[in-house]
Amino acid sequence: MRTYKSQKIDLNADYPCPCRRNGRIQPITLTEAFGCDRCQQIFVVQEDGYVIEQLSTHYPYKRLWRWTGQQWKLDRSSLSVSYLPLVVLASFGIMVFFLLLATLQTPAGAPSAVRLLTTLAVSLAVMGMFWLAARR
Repeated sequence: MRTYKSQKIDLNADYPCPCRRNGRIQPITLTEAFGCDRCQQIFVVQEDGYVIEQLSTHYPYKRLWRWTGQQWKLDRSSLSVSYLPLVVLASFGIMVFFLLLATLQTPAGAPSAVRLLTTLAVSLAVMGMFWLAARR
């Protein structure tokens, strides 16, 4: 697998559009931004100078690209892109713990209502996770 080293973005040069619509992004005068002549998107150079960010988008996360010298590579290094699977995994682990806790034999003095309420809470949490996943 080839590794691509990022190059610093020259604010005075034009580049191919990272949206892959055969357009060219050109510097916007007096700003640190680029505009595409084809798809009319605006891209801002981040502070380090190696990454551009798409400003107006309907994509739920920030879209970031790095320039390799020949092409743009989607930057997937930020945690904001991968936080949802981590949250789902942690929630699933907590639900399994409570479900096991609810199904274990309780001591003779403990009421069965506690087990019922715990099972109900876990069921509601599972339904909530499915609802959140369906919203996305």
